[in-house]
Amino acid sequence: MDARDLLARSGGPVTRSRMSRDLAQLGLGDGDIVMLHTRMSALGYVAGGARSVIDALRDVVGSRGTLMVSCGWNDAPPYDFTTWPRSWQDALREEHPAYDPDLSEADHANGRLPEALRRMPGAVRSRHPDVSFAALGPAAAALTADHPWDDPHEPGSPPARLVERGGRVLLLGAPLDTMTLLHHAEALADAPGKRFVTYEQPIEVDGRRVWRRFRDIDSEHGAFDYAAVVGEGQDPFEAIVLDMLAAGIGRSGRVGAAESHLFETAQVIDFALAWIEGRLRREDHRP
Repeated sequence: MDARDLLARSGGPVTRSRMSRDLAQLGLGDGDIVMLHTRMSALGYVAGGARSVIDALRDVVGSRGTLMVSCGWNDAPPYDFTTWPRSWQDALREEHPAYDPDLSEADHANGRLPEALRRMPGAVRSRHPDVSFAALGPAAAALTADHPWDDPHEPGSPPARLVERGGRVLLLGAPLDTMTLLHHAEALADAPGKRFVTYEQPIEVDGRRVWRRFRDIDSEHGAFDYAAVVGEGQDPFEAIVLDMLAAGIGRSGRVGAAESHLFETAQVIDFALAWIEGRLRREDHRP
């Protein structure tokens, strides 16, 4: 979509001050700790791009507020490289760079904003190569420190600490199925058939590049088989968030041209746990 189309859709340039007003109207406020999921194109023509979005968010949360994003690692080796021919595996193990929180690019699938935020002066990124988070603001170090190597969505993870600190989640024009916090709910959920993955990635330990094996819920294909409890072709995270909104949880409004949603993390986790455990347990006991 070219600039003229974006301008037409958003009724003119989406400026920093316009976004600040829209975000405040949505309910974001001074001192908030908020995790962001953003689709830039949904906002319309943003004057200044991702930097202006970050500046607008910082205007609203103020000097006491903190922004957090899900980064991941764009150039991480694929989980299944251990099935490659031995010579290919050996070549990868010999020369693949270690994950570097300061240099490794955020997953491009997460959009432009995570990469822009993690490069900002003062931003802090967690140490986990596959599911890293970055944060900017006074709570950044506390949110990202000592990210657990194994089970990185469980207690002690950046999303768990976000909940503990009374944080919020903002879907800024992003699809409903992008709410990463729901992986934390999956990790906590006591429901049948939970699926896990193990994989290897290179990290730096005491100045040396080493390959480490990691364990996590299967966030790529789904921590659970939701096929029997969601509509055909529907993403389970989208189904959970739609039901959440229908139950009156979260606030909705427009930021620029984008339909956006703001949630309290504690409410998200409570609702998602009840949804996952209730539906999957019922399905497990169905005759």
